[in-house]
Amino acid sequence: MKRLIIFCIPFLFLASCNVLDKQPLPSITPENFFKSADDAEAGLTAAYDALQQTGVYGQDLNVVGEMPSDNVTSSNGDVNALERLIWTPLTSQMNNTFQNAYIGINRANAVLKYVSGIQMDETRRNQILGEARFLRALHYFNLVRMYGGVPLRLEPTESGDPGVVALAKSTAEQVYAQIATDLQQAEQLTATTLGGQTANRTRIIKTAANALQARVYLTQSQWADAATAANKVITSGLYQLSLSFNALFPPDNNAESIVEVQFAGNADGGFLLPDLLLPSPPATYSFPKFNIPTTELIQYADTLNDLRWKFTGEVTSAGRNHASFVMGRSANANDNGPFVYKWRSNPNAFNSPDNYYVLRLADVMLMYAEASNEQNGPNQQALTQLNSIRTRAGLPALTLATLTKQTFRDEVDRQRRLELAFEGERWFDLLRYARHTQADAGATHKVTALDIIQQIRGSRDANYLLFPIPQSEINNNALIQQNPGY
Repeated sequence: MKRLIIFCIPFLFLASCNVLDKQPLPSITPENFFKSADDAEAGLTAAYDALQQTGVYGQDLNVVGEMPSDNVTSSNGDVNALERLIWTPLTSQMNNTFQNAYIGINRANAVLKYVSGIQMDETRRNQILGEARFLRALHYFNLVRMYGGVPLRLEPTESGDPGVVALAKSTAEQVYAQIATDLQQAEQLTATTLGGQTANRTRIIKTAANALQARVYLTQSQWADAATAANKVITSGLYQLSLSFNALFPPDNNAESIVEVQFAGNADGGFLLPDLLLPSPPATYSFPKFNIPTTELIQYADTLNDLRWKFTGEVTSAGRNHASFVMGRSANANDNGPFVYKWRSNPNAFNSPDNYYVLRLADVMLMYAEASNEQNGPNQQALTQLNSIRTRAGLPALTLATLTKQTFRDEVDRQRRLELAFEGERWFDLLRYARHTQADAGATHKVTALDIIQQIRGSRDANYLLFPIPQSEINNNALIQQNPGY
C-alpha cells in the first residue's frame, strides 16, 4: 500500500510547502516546533517528501542517469545538452539535481539536530534518526557521483545570510567518508522489520542501509565491503526475486523491492516522469519524449532471446508491449517510439501514482556478483546470483568452466544494462567503469563513459566524468569553486 507523503515544515528548507497538520503558529522555528513525538514524525515525513522533487526521483535524477548513455536518445530539446554531452553550469538538470538534493539534506539535518532532544519512545526515536541518516547519505551519494566534491552541510541551514550559506567544497573522499558514517549509523539505529511486516519498502530498515552501502562501495571499487554489504541483503530472507520480470512494473512495493519513492498520484505527490516517457495516449500530452530506447540497445537485446525484451502480446495505441518498452509508433506524429514502459499507470497530467525504485534485489545480486568476481575471480557464490538474473530472463545458466574474470565482468555488465535499463543507473555504471579502468590497468570494460565522451565529443575529456557545479550555486556561494573544464 502506498503512503501519502505531503508533509513539510517551512523552516526546514527555506521554501514553500503544502500542508501542516498542526494548529497555526505565529512563526515556525526549531524552538516552537520540535517538541513532541508527533513533531518528530512530521519532520521525518518532510525528509521523505524531498525524494519526490523534480530534481531528485521525480524526474531529473533518472534523466541524468540515462540520457548521456548508450541506452537512450531523444529529439526533445529539454534533454539535448545531456544527450550531446554539452551540458554547462546553466543546464537546468544541473541546477535542479543540486538544489533539490540540498533541500533533502537540510530536512534530514533538521531531524538529526532536533529529534535527539525530544522526550519520546527511545526505540522509535532511534528509528527516526536512522532513517534520516540514510536519507542524508542517499542525497550525498547522488551528489558526489555527479559532481565529485561538494559542500558538506551537516547542520540545518536556517538562515539565508551569505555568511551562513557560503561553504567550500569538501573532497570527494570526505563526502564518501561521511556517507559511510551515516550508513553505518543507519544500519545500527534502524529496525530489522517495521510494523510486523517481513520488510517495509516505504521506510528505511537495516537491509536498506546495507543495499545502499553495497552501491556506494561498488562505486568506490571497494570490492570486499561491497560484497559483504550486498550479502547481508541477499541472505536476510526479507526479499525475493519476482517470478516475472514484467510483474515488477510499475513499481508498487513488491517482494523484490527494497526502497521505493512513494508517489500518491495527485498534485500533492504525483510522479512527473511517466508523462515524459509514454506516448499520448496514455500520456496526457503529445510531444517528443525523453529516454527513447536506442536501436542499438533493442537489437542487442533481441539477439539474446531475452524474455525481458520480448513482446507480451498486449496491444496498445503505440503497438505491442515489451516488458521494458513499447514497440511501435503513437498516433500522434510528435511521439516517435519506441517508448519506455516501466511506468505504465495513467500519467494523469504529470501526477502518476507509480512509484520509483531506489534499490531492488536484482540490482543488489548483480552488485554482489560483480564485487565478488573483482575480488576473487569467478566463483560459485557470485555465479549463483548472476544465474538467478539470467534464468529469470529466460537465458541459460552459465558454468564456471566457461568463465574467466573478464568474461564474468562482461556478463555482469550485460545483465546490469538489460535488467536495469531506463531505471537511471546506466550512466553512473559507465562512469564507475571509466574510473575503474583508470585506477586498475588490468581492468577492461566493453564500454565506459570515456568511450561515450570520445564518440560524442571527439576526445576522451576526463572533465566530463563530472557534471559542472550549477551557476546558481557559484553565484550564491562565494567559497565554492567550479569543477575543472567548465
